[in-house]
Amino acid sequence: MAGFTNKFESTRQDWPTPRYLYDPLNEEFRFEWDLAASAENALAPRFYAKEQDGLKQKWDGVCWLNPPFGQKTAKMVDWIKKAWTDTQTSETLTVVMLIPARTNTRWFHQYRMKAAEVRFICGRPKFGDATHGLPQPLVLVVFRKSSETKFGSFHLAQRRGS
Repeated sequence: MAGFTNKFESTRQDWPTPRYLYDPLNEEFRFEWDLAASAENALAPRFYAKEQDGLKQKWDGVCWLNPPFGQKTAKMVDWIKKAWTDTQTSETLTVVMLIPARTNTRWFHQYRMKAAEVRFICGRPKFGDATHGLPQPLVLVVFRKSSETKFGSFHLAQRRGS
């Protein structure tokens, strides 16, 4: 696979979410919290930084979550499990997550397939000053108390530059 050296790996875990992806979602959901952010890349009015460890905090309101994909201290499935578990015990908590669409994994079927909404992203978002768009498929997962799951698409090409 010529031209793909290091394209599938990153030493950083703090890539900022592209505004063209976040802004239309924020218009729809009106996020109150960014659950895994920093002072430099937080998108919502309130956020949990790495030092506060969002996994150990009580989540409330409407939350945005672009979890660290390769963090050594916590696995992405820990973020997904907390989002699903916490939303099932709260009438007011909504968590919108941006995560890889790893449809071949157990956790995808155990947690994401129980979400209120699953929106597959059409396009490859480019994070921060990265040279390439992310090569793996991504999905937006909306966790909130619900008895059914809706599936849909989120098209990036129509949203860039808006």
